[in-house]
Amino acid sequence: MSQHETSSHQCIHCTVGSCKYNNQIRHLCTLESINVCPSSKTNTSGTDESMCGSYAH
Repeated sequence: MSQHETSSHQCIHCTVGSCKYNNQIRHLCTLESINVCPSSKTNTSGTDESMCGSYAH
């Protein structure tokens, strides 16, 4: 079994205060799941290579 199948839910930590789905007190995303999309800076092997595609202001 994969880790996702054995747990009842996953926790998405987030510190993007401008996103309407962010719980700024707990630093958590309130969505059950998110879409992760490539950014314009691909193949950098850095943390800026992907972004949350579920972001909403």
